[in-house]
Parts: sequence; C-alpha cells; structure tokens
Amino acid sequence: MSTGQPREDAKIAFDRERRRRALSRLASRMRFEADDVSHMLPFEEVVGALGATSRISIGEQVVPLDKIVGTVDRRRGDFDRSFRPSPNTRGRWERIAEARKRGEAMPPIDVFQIGDLYFVQDGHHRVSVARAMGDKDINANVIQVRTKLGAGPELQIRDLPLKAHERVFNERVPLPASARERIQLSDEWRYAQLATLVESWGYRAGLQRERVLPRPEMALLWFREEYEPMVDMLREAGLGGGGTETERYLRVAMLRFLLLQRHDLSDDLAERLAGEVKHPSQAAEQDTMTHQIIKEMRD
Repeated sequence: MSTGQPREDAKIAFDRERRRRALSRLASRMRFEADDVSHMLPFEEVVGALGATSRISIGEQVVPLDKIVGTVDRRRGDFDRSFRPSPNTRGRWERIAEARKRGEAMPPIDVFQIGDLYFVQDGHHRVSVARAMGDKDINANVIQVRTKLGAGPELQIRDLPLKAHERVFNERVPLPASARERIQLSDEWRYAQLATLVESWGYRAGLQRERVLPRPEMALLWFREEYEPMVDMLREAGLGGGGTETERYLRVAMLRFLLLQRHDLSDDLAERLAGEVKHPSQAAEQDTMTHQIIKEMRD
C-alpha cells in the first residue's frame, strides 16, 4: 500500500522489513534452529572452505535475488540472509527506497558468484530494498569464482568446517566425481581419519604391486577393491550401525584395525566383527576408541 509520498513510503517499508526480520528470528528460535541459520554467508570463509581455483569476470548479468545470500566485507549483522535490514542501516536504506519510489534507476550491484550462490561486494542496501519491493532479480556485475567443492542453497556458516575437511579429503583421495558423491560424513574430523586409512591402504597396495601408486589410481583402486566390497558386505550382514554407508564403513575399518590388526577382506571378517559388537572382548572394553566405535555400531 502506498501513501503517494515516497519519503513516507520508504519509512513504512523499512519498519515493515525490520518487523519481518524480528519475527523471522523469533520463529527460528522457536524451531530451535542454530543461531547462524539466518546469517549472511561470509565470502572469504566460504572460499577458504571450498577452495578457489579461478576467478573470471563475466560482466553484467541479471541475478535472482533469492540466490544472493552472502557478503564480501560488510558486517554480518547489518542484514540477515534474506537481506532484511538492522536499525543502523535506516538512513541509507530509506534514501535508496525513496529514490526507487520516485522512479530513479539503480546502478548494477557488484557480486561474486560461487555455484548458484552470490556474495555482494557493493550494493547491500540496493539488494535489501529490491527484495522489500518484491523484485525477483537485479542487475549485477558478476565475478565468477570456481571452487573445488560446490555450494548449494542449503549451505550454512556451521557447514564450513565440514566442507573444508571434505575438500582436503578430496585432495588426498582424488576420486572420480561419481565415486566421490558416495563419500558422505557428518563429522569433519572423520574425513581426516578416512583419508589416513585410504593412504595406508594405498601404501600396502603399492607394495604388493612393487611400485608407487599415483593418488588418482590409488583412490580408485581403494574405492573398487576395498570400499565397495566392504559396503556390500556390511549391508548384507546388517553391520556398521546407523548413518551413511561411509560412516558404517569407517567404523568397521577402524575396528578392524584396532582389534584385528589386519586390512584384508577375509571370509570370516564379518562374523568376527559381528561377534565383537555383540560380545566385546576385554581389549575392546578397555580401549576408549574401540569402545566408542562398538557403541556407535550398536545404536
């Protein structure tokens, strides 16, 4: 609804967006969501986690406003992830909103693009006003940043440590894309554990072949000769506990090493591991890491 007075309309619009921001925060708190769920993504931290490989300017583009979720250098508290404003942005926000109400054209904003996500370098207030006025897109000068890992719309600040460890795992264990998609862990430190196990497996495989295996070859051999057979065995035997197939594999691979000190896939492996889960040995009960793995496999 418009009063016909651009300055008054701008004030009303700002107050409306402030209320929406407050209500959104209240709703998130009532859903017991993490505090960072509504925060803008910080560009440098995202790039650091995902691993930039190149940057290229692709010129002026029409960018969907709902894909703009981050910032390059602005304080995160000035706007939330939906670019609803905080009180300290009122003056400039209302001036831009008033100019829009008067029909003045806005210059394109400047953004960085990572996958389908955009991060504002210049133009935060213009994005906020455009969204408040119901626009669906905005003109932007775009610099495209390619990264080792992709970024989806569900990405949150709390996901960045996990993404960073996933990226390092992929560097240490460079699997083809189709195989890499199956490696899913919810704990960042377990990516490091898994990478170490894979490298150990690759070292032994190289000794058997009497040559040093390049990392891509080592990774693919591990996936085909160790990971896939083990995952199939665990599925058939109903072992490994909950979570993803990678989490089940990692538990058993660690338990196999800690309890059995062996790395091959023998016929009695599943039976022996199942016995440890049902009736832990004295060593299993005394060893903290072994006890934790067995507990996870029972859950």
